[in-house]
Amino acid sequence: MGDILHALPAVTALRSAHPEWVIDWVVEPVWSALLTAQPGMVRDTPNEFPRQPIVDGVYFASTRKWRRNLLARETRDEIRALRRALKREPYDAVVDVQGAVRSALLGRMARSRRYIGEEKPREGVARLLFTERVETRGVHVIEQDVELARAIAGDELTPVQPMLPFDAAAEEWADKLMANGGGAPAVLINPGAGWGAKRWPVERYADVARGLLNRGLRVFVNAGPGEVLLADTIVKRTGGGATPLMCSIEELIAITRRVSLAIAGDTGPLHLACALGRPVVGIYGPTDPSRNGPFGTRFKVLRNLESRRDHTRREEPESGLLTITPDEVLEAAGELLYSEAAQ
Repeated sequence: MGDILHALPAVTALRSAHPEWVIDWVVEPVWSALLTAQPGMVRDTPNEFPRQPIVDGVYFASTRKWRRNLLARETRDEIRALRRALKREPYDAVVDVQGAVRSALLGRMARSRRYIGEEKPREGVARLLFTERVETRGVHVIEQDVELARAIAGDELTPVQPMLPFDAAAEEWADKLMANGGGAPAVLINPGAGWGAKRWPVERYADVARGLLNRGLRVFVNAGPGEVLLADTIVKRTGGGATPLMCSIEELIAITRRVSLAIAGDTGPLHLACALGRPVVGIYGPTDPSRNGPFGTRFKVLRNLESRRDHTRREEPESGLLTITPDEVLEAAGELLYSEAAQ
């Protein structure tokens, strides 16, 4: 989720600079809602609520499922079908914005003489599959993706706030949810993270939720896959004051558009809030916010100076993360909410 959201400002810049270009994307099916509200459709005519605002076509690559059943006939058939689909279109360029071996191999399925990737991709072996390697200089991954996009035609691109799809049913759901609150501003909390070392203790998120509720704000708690117990803990510790959300990606996009603030660690919903221009409080530990922190919106990042970049998948929260207190998060939230209200 984060990789797609980080790449969207670069691809949106390409779309703005070259509206006549055909831009397709290969994506895991679970994340396709970040690109289209109706897979397979031709890009919408520009209007107020586009369903597929950035790309022309979306191709599915179920790489996670394929790895679990690599020798299965169904896997082989799906891979062959994707290869045939990508070969049909004579692409002028293919760009790998993920920098992983699997994304590099997928890109090689397409028919193109130009295959652009980073000089130093996330997984070093991937560079062997690129025909053009870009030595990126940007600090943030969004800036690096823009540098890759510039290599296609030499454009002087800058990041553009992406426009995410509008799903009519999800938007109606979000409107009803917001209407039930009597007009009180809402804050979205996401207590989960990709692994334990990035996860601020759920009890502290509950303290923050209580503080926000005491200030007359509504609190939504997003529960992603495997995170229902985290959301339930916050709901119980707030006496039922916080509202749990177990929603689809389409619904998460819709409700995030409507909140006044998002609070989370280094995780997809935080980057979604940034992509939608919502203010965010980022609670960071072992990952470096200068590279993959909030970008393109108003934000506050809380991180201990002694925290070091470490992507080891440890279960226990990183020690620097544990020095951040609920009062500090509430203070940062108050500053952003106050500045939002003043605008």
